[in-house]
Amino acid sequence: MPITYEPIATNTLGSAAASVTFSTISGAYTDLVLIINSVAVSTTNNMDISFNGDTGSNYSRTRLSGDGSSAGSGRASSQTSIRLTGDGIVTTGRSNHLVQLMNYSNATTYKTVLARANNTVYGLDAVVGLYRSTSAITSLTLFLTASNFDTGSTFTLYGIKAA
Repeated sequence: MPITYEPIATNTLGSAAASVTFSTISGAYTDLVLIINSVAVSTTNNMDISFNGDTGSNYSRTRLSGDGSSAGSGRASSQTSIRLTGDGIVTTGRSNHLVQLMNYSNATTYKTVLARANNTVYGLDAVVGLYRSTSAITSLTLFLTASNFDTGSTFTLYGIKAA
């Protein structure tokens, strides 16, 4: 069976950081997959993602969430980033995330993001996001809204090879 996931880069934080950026992403793959295992330094946070340094109102998202006893949903458009979590990064216990970026290098379509966040306190979030730009994604930045990613948080970016 051919290997389709190819590791591009891994970042394990040696100290707390406000954001994590993957830059100069090659356009050699069909899709990207980002695996995140993180903890916040203080307070409960939301995690957002933006692309190519674009902080314009070019992002939207729909979110479904559940914690085993209740469910919720939300939608936001014309945002300056895609919110990947509700209250998904906590200071106790690890949060893990799977973020998929489809057709990221296509220069004729908007970019779709599928994300799933799981943590020990708040349950899970499922997000579909849209980046309204036809530019190929060459960099991405993850950041928390109220704190820093803690030491030891890991971020691994994979490229999916064309079949």
